[in-house]
Amino acid sequence: MMNREHVDVSGKSDPSSAVPDQEYPGDVLRLIARGFGQLLMTLGVLLLLLCVYDLWWTNVESARTIATVRSQILADWARPIPGPDPANTSDPGSEPQGFAQPDYGSGFALLYIPRMRDKVWGLPILEGTSKAILAQGAGHYRTTAMVGAIGNFAIAAHRSTHNEPFAHIDDLRVGDKVFVQTRDTWYVYTLREDNPNLSPLDVWVIDPVPGQVGAVPKKRLLTMTTCTPRYGSTGRWAWWGELVATRSASQGPPPGVSVTT
Repeated sequence: MMNREHVDVSGKSDPSSAVPDQEYPGDVLRLIARGFGQLLMTLGVLLLLLCVYDLWWTNVESARTIATVRSQILADWARPIPGPDPANTSDPGSEPQGFAQPDYGSGFALLYIPRMRDKVWGLPILEGTSKAILAQGAGHYRTTAMVGAIGNFAIAAHRSTHNEPFAHIDDLRVGDKVFVQTRDTWYVYTLREDNPNLSPLDVWVIDPVPGQVGAVPKKRLLTMTTCTPRYGSTGRWAWWGELVATRSASQGPPPGVSVTT
């Protein structure tokens, strides 16, 4: 709005008599609305960048990390170790004794699931289930049995973000095989049942005998858990399996598994 100035008869304006612009309520409201709109646009851009980071970039980072951890595990296995390995079950007629619990955060096994081969083929299994550990592969619940032991060998992995190893857990079927490779032994589990409608509070799923509090375990079980729905974390999905066979690493991979290193 232009200032109105007093003009004398000589035609010259008098600055001292200028009338200042006036602000009206509508101008203030438009200014507030404009600022609020800009704030919403900024927040929208930030949310978009966060989504890109979570759903894409974490996959890129984790894919590299998973490959590195896998290589480290294989390199460790290639080194000789002093004395017998407690996980060694090279005698085909012997009972598997399970695997000694490794240090927290260390990788100790590789996971193979033919039904989810695109994501779970040589997937590292590390000790622990922290956010940092699950960005490197699958994580083993420390309070549960070790692979091959009597009890419940329970692991977790992401369904979305961080390379989303269990993205297609909904593709699994009863009877599918799950293979766990350690330095000296292959462990073969067969999936028995699942429950896609669990809550984060259903911690009984990783009990020694899932669903039977205090029961003494007699079987060698496997539990795999992840979040559901795929791009949320309000629920949990669990699959349970049972150990059906072991095989010495010296005999090569079991039928159904081809491994290239």
